[in-house]
Amino acid sequence: MTQITVAALQLAFSEDTAENIRNVAELVREAAGKGAEVVLPPELFEGPYFCRVEDEGLFATAQPTAEHPSVTAMQALASELGIWIPTSFFERDGPHHYNSLAMIGPDGKIAGLYRKSHIPDGPGYEEKFYFRPGNTGFKVWQGPEATTFGVGVCWDQWYPETARAMMLMGAEILFYPTAIGSEPHDPDLDTSRLWRRAMVGHAVSNVVPVVAANRIGTECGQRFYGHSFICDERGDMLAEFGANETGVLVARLDIDQARRHRAAFGFFRDRRPELYKRLVEDI
Repeated sequence: MTQITVAALQLAFSEDTAENIRNVAELVREAAGKGAEVVLPPELFEGPYFCRVEDEGLFATAQPTAEHPSVTAMQALASELGIWIPTSFFERDGPHHYNSLAMIGPDGKIAGLYRKSHIPDGPGYEEKFYFRPGNTGFKVWQGPEATTFGVGVCWDQWYPETARAMMLMGAEILFYPTAIGSEPHDPDLDTSRLWRRAMVGHAVSNVVPVVAANRIGTECGQRFYGHSFICDERGDMLAEFGANETGVLVARLDIDQARRHRAAFGFFRDRRPELYKRLVEDI
């Protein structure tokens, strides 16, 4: 029987990068102590979500992958604890900048790099000012118990194509690090429900467990939603937080059961790719 224990972290962040990394590391240790083999921190946990404004001075916070403090700290921790840590960070690659994720393995090495594919642009989420669209394509990795998992970063999680592409590459768990909160242009718009429903929809339509980690707290008037969760392949919640909790969600996933359910539902058996040409055409 193939089972794997996963964790999602939820916490608030300050302007102090070292403090943020220490706080994430403390929760990573807690998760590992509860048996987690893969631990997911939120998106861009090195500091506040800076993309709410366009400020050229913030490009100075980007670092190459091998030098970024979030990455090097999680490498040391992954090696010490023998776990996987998908690590989101602001990457500088020569003159280019990306919203990236280093997949750090239990040996402390970077198993691969994913650059966020879908870059949002709107009030409070001015990411196109900072990030180029990712050029890595979607990625999957073989993790514990020969289980394959994929990661999409925040805005990626709204796209059914992201989830389905990773599934067709063999993913058996989908991880989504996130920074989502209130909408500055419409204080009455609460997108936290939509956010969860979108990912639960990916779980159901692909018959795959989903792990989502979001930040909390208020940053310059923007309130982050929290509501991190882990659901199974039927979209049923195994662990979830509300809007304010700081801590660790841990769940044991039955990969063999998910494989059986996926085969029985027939979504991949009954696909008709020859009918889907319109999906890859520009509007």
